[in-house]
Amino acid sequence: MSDLTAFSRRALLAGGAAAALPAAARAQGGPQGRLPPITIIINQSPWLDSFQRLVAQYEQESGNRVVLDVNPFAGSLEKQRNSVRAARGLTDLLVMNSGWFAEMYFGGFVEPIHAIDPGFRLDPEVYTLGDTLFFDAERRTMTPQGRLMALPIAPIVPLTYYRGDLYREANLGGPPLTFEALETNAKRLHRPPRMIGIVQRGARGPHTVAYDFYPYLYGHGGRIFRDQANNDYTVTLNAPEGRAALDYYIRLARECGHPRTAAMDQAEVIQNVVTGRAAHMITVVAAWSQVDDPARSAVVDRIEFAPPPSLPGLPTAPGLGHFVGGVARNIPDDRKRATVEFLRWFQTPAAQIALARHGGMPIHAAAYRDPISEERRYRWMKPLSEALRHAVNIYQFPEASEVIAVLELGRNRAIAGEITSVAALNDMAAQVHEVMAARGYRTGRLEPLR
Repeated sequence: MSDLTAFSRRALLAGGAAAALPAAARAQGGPQGRLPPITIIINQSPWLDSFQRLVAQYEQESGNRVVLDVNPFAGSLEKQRNSVRAARGLTDLLVMNSGWFAEMYFGGFVEPIHAIDPGFRLDPEVYTLGDTLFFDAERRTMTPQGRLMALPIAPIVPLTYYRGDLYREANLGGPPLTFEALETNAKRLHRPPRMIGIVQRGARGPHTVAYDFYPYLYGHGGRIFRDQANNDYTVTLNAPEGRAALDYYIRLARECGHPRTAAMDQAEVIQNVVTGRAAHMITVVAAWSQVDDPARSAVVDRIEFAPPPSLPGLPTAPGLGHFVGGVARNIPDDRKRATVEFLRWFQTPAAQIALARHGGMPIHAAAYRDPISEERRYRWMKPLSEALRHAVNIYQFPEASEVIAVLELGRNRAIAGEITSVAALNDMAAQVHEVMAARGYRTGRLEPLR
């Protein structure tokens, strides 16, 4: 089967599965009439279905056709790289992960939206997600003072998923908002093999265990670099806070986690929760639709949600793993304009509320104030809104994929017990420092941990 998939409006909208949006949600002053088809390159993910359904809704409203080029996560990046480097691009809207878009911005592969349509207005209530929508090419940094390069597509951050029914049975109280509470409760509910206290990702991949570790690292007060915003790339990964975070992650895995944590990927983590075999997970918010899907879940309506835990006195600090949509520079002007019209429609409150009803995560603050957020089915929305306010933009440089590869291997080896946490942190810090120094960044390193 080809990865290139055009979604049938008739199939997805049959039986009133998605109602047409009102006229007020139509393009804000954009061109009227039929526009050329656009192709969106996107990765397979738990939120893909909701995006497909919203695209079908856009097609029904506008009469314009959208083709989705769906790829595995890593394959999507390679396809994007190949397309933007060609003389004439095959894809129009690049749905870029947080680890990739700096590469696309710095490389000049994305057309600023206001260069296509000077009248385009970014809705002021759209989350800018660490100001990653803007890029100043002269200063080589992401900043609100830069040009608008993209719109958020999926505001992906992790949330804590926990079994509310088991909490009530064991009188564990409210959500586990601190690391101490999470560990205590996970150990209390750990009854292997019937029940695992917490399931975690440990496998290495394109952005697997590295991503899941960020809320632990930043929630312990650690970080990878001293101050990216001010171009200080001194590597601080192996500070005491980083050690405390990694030691904690490993302790959970060994004392109340899955025996195969080092080999667990996202799909396996989610599967353990939806089949009722795990009491906790900290994973992407997009998985909410799976845990409440009667066709695939044994724990429908039993899961509660909370922002990821942190140390007392520190805010929750989930790492942004979000996706933004930018217009490829090497496509014809008419396709650029057609892509901007889709983005104009996509950012409207009505479209975003519809996206939530399809199972997706809205990018517009108005959706989180809508009565939908009070419905039991959408009980993840308020924790997500809180988490988004504190989410951390991890990478602001084009070599992010190189750094991620270092972190994937080092953390996987530590979780697997191949090396100690101290050795892993010192080795990762040294390699990250080498990457940044070789690219000419203002960097440095801490004394190795002992």
